[in-house]
Amino acid sequence: MTISPSKHTQIIQRPHGILGNYQVLLYGRALHPEPFQLKARRVVRESGYECEGWLMRGSHVLRFQTATMCCSELVTNQERNLPTSGIVTAFLCAGEHEFDHDFGPAGVKYYTSVQTETLSENLYEATYAELLNYGKEQGGLIHAFEDEAGGCLGILCFEQHAKSIHVDAFHLLAKGGVVVRTQTLFEMK
Repeated sequence: MTISPSKHTQIIQRPHGILGNYQVLLYGRALHPEPFQLKARRVVRESGYECEGWLMRGSHVLRFQTATMCCSELVTNQERNLPTSGIVTAFLCAGEHEFDHDFGPAGVKYYTSVQTETLSENLYEATYAELLNYGKEQGGLIHAFEDEAGGCLGILCFEQHAKSIHVDAFHLLAKGGVVVRTQTLFEMK
């Protein structure tokens, strides 16, 4: 499914509160770091592909590249100044969603699953501690920061295989007790 830039703009501009602003954008191209304030970065290489992950404050980018194609996933709560060229699809994260896309002749499939929650303060704190521990155990890319309500967290955990890479991403925002989890798989046929 391809969403034209005009439809994409409508999705970006819908105000839905903290959780409702989160969206997944899939691009059929590389994104460049200039529009983003990178806080942590990791590149994972395997024979046949490269995957780069960027953590920003409350968001991430995954870039997957083979010899014949490049695509990028952006998960963000930012509504303005997002790249619009090369969008394959865009959708809001609220609730639970699954999406897959076949990049056809390039021989790459993209799968993502998104879950979002708004937690009470006590449950948020317990989830924060549990996910921080999980990220450390997995050797994940971690960025901790503060908002006006307390501790916030971003985590990317990479599981690489010969023909695929699986990335678990977590974004926790203390203001509103927001937890966004994505599970993304890039798979070479």
